[in-house]
Amino acid sequence: MSPNSKPTQLDDVSKAIIEQLQADGRRSYAEIGKAVGLSEAAVRQRVQKLTDSGVMQVVAVTDPMQLGFYRQAMIGIRVTGDSTIVAEKLSTIPAVDYVVLTAGSFDILAEIVCENDDDLMSLLNKTIRMIPGVLSTETFVYLKLQKQFYNWGTR
Repeated sequence: MSPNSKPTQLDDVSKAIIEQLQADGRRSYAEIGKAVGLSEAAVRQRVQKLTDSGVMQVVAVTDPMQLGFYRQAMIGIRVTGDSTIVAEKLSTIPAVDYVVLTAGSFDILAEIVCENDDDLMSLLNKTIRMIPGVLSTETFVYLKLQKQFYNWGTR
């Protein structure tokens, strides 16, 4: 959504459903219905509408460390030319889980998840730095993930 687009307006019930799912994405529609004052079927319809419209996703978030991915990093990327083209190419790389175009020292920030430092080095040298338009990269290796929540709520 661009800054000039009008944001989706949610009623209080839809907001409450989202907040219920953010608290526990496995919560049943029946439980959510009791909490927000709707039937199970009505909650199911609302959730479907929210997901179909792209307002909300219901996903399972894993701990990469427990799955054998011991190296996470944020990579600052400086680009020449159209940064959206580079961002699109980065978005196709399986090890890249987050791509954002930015203003400031870097044109793009990309978060990566790898098994180890050798995989990180290979990803940088053989993949990311080989993308046409990439001028330079700066890697910020994660030592410890202190906080990562997805419960910022609604407005």
